[in-house]
Parts: sequence; structure tokens; C-alpha cells
Amino acid sequence: MDDKFLRSKMIFGVDGLDKLKNSRVAVFGLGGVGGYAAEALVRGGVGTLDLFDSDKICVTNINRQIHATVKNIGEYKTDAAKKRSLEINPDIAVNTKNIFFLPENSHEIKFSDFDYIIDAIDTVTGKIELVLKAREHDIPIISSMGAGNKINPAMFEVADIYDTKICPLAKVMRRELKKRGVEKLKVVYSREPAITPVNFAGGELSRKRRIPGSNSFTPSAAGLIIAGEVIKHLAL
Repeated sequence: MDDKFLRSKMIFGVDGLDKLKNSRVAVFGLGGVGGYAAEALVRGGVGTLDLFDSDKICVTNINRQIHATVKNIGEYKTDAAKKRSLEINPDIAVNTKNIFFLPENSHEIKFSDFDYIIDAIDTVTGKIELVLKAREHDIPIISSMGAGNKINPAMFEVADIYDTKICPLAKVMRRELKKRGVEKLKVVYSREPAITPVNFAGGELSRKRRIPGSNSFTPSAAGLIIAGEVIKHLAL
């Protein structure tokens, strides 16, 4: 039986898989969280993906980013993700844009095309803009809070932003969203206090900003939780 999604169909039914096939999901950020979220959407049967990231794969991505290998260092993450997605499901439509998302370039994206938005980017200004655009176009959105400097994937929770605690990024987002009159936002966040990383990075970049430590199993868990929330919303 040539049915890639047979096991999913057993859970969500024919109607659920049809809904997924006819859905279009935007993933902003293809790092440790967003990359795993995007792949789970592909394997889950989503019909169209829009992938947004400006970065190229580097050797330090290999420990945690699903698209990163020693063979594709220097390749745009969007290109690597698209190639891998089509190898999994040749029938999927994948649109890519190499962009560092900020309020200044948000006009370049037609948000009304999307059925769901995944925010897996790092910058607060970009995250807030995504939330505002989702609200403007009445599109469901889920946002990833901090996954760096964590080692316990079991501490992730799905919650409203105003019910979060401990996570420093969530604290900033609560404050900024409240200023803008945003009353709710579904997020995935960790109740685990961040550990203090040892700085092996060196160089000018490490002096300009703090580089978080990370691993193969914590950001990926957040990404899979996010994908699960999206798939359940679209299929059920």
C-alpha cells in the first residue's frame, strides 16, 4: 500500500488528512526549534509550507538543527529544508524566502495566505510583529519562547503567554504585548531555569551578545510540540 500518511490517517481520518493537505503553514525561523517543527509538518501531511530564514548552515548548527549536515555547510537553511521536505513528500509545495524578519520588511509577506503561523525566531521585535500581523489577519499563531541553555525537554508546556513564568523571553514578551493590547498568545515555553553556559565560542560575536548553549534534544522537543499543536488545530 503506497500511502505515506496511512498511520496518521488512522488517527485523524480521511477528512483530517484532507484538511492538512489543503492547509498552508508559515514557519519563521529554521533553527533548532523551527527546523523540527517544519519537518514534523511535512511528515504530518501539511500540503503547503512557507519557510522564512536568512541564515546559512554552519558547522555549529549540526548539534541541534535537523537540516544541518557536514555536506550542506554554507547552504541556505531554507534551501536545505525545502530539499529535505521534497525528499519526504514530493507532493508538498514549499515556498522559501531568505529574510531576517523584522517590522521593516513585514510588508514583503502576504500573511493572508496562511492558515497558521509558527514563530520560531529569536528577536523580540520580530516576534511581536508576527503576533500583530497574525492578529491583523485573524490567523492562529504559536510562538516559541527560550529553548537555549536548557537540558530538560520534559519541562516544556503549552500555555498562554500571560500564564508563563521563569522564562526571561516570555517575561519580555508579556510586557511588550500588554503594551500593544494583545490579550492572548499561545506559546511553548520551559519552566526550567536556564543554566549558565561556558563560553567556548570566543571571538568578536561572543563579546557583542550572549551566545546560548544548546543540544540535540531540547530545542527539537519544543519544535515537535509546536508542530503537534498546529496539526491538531488544522486536522481536528
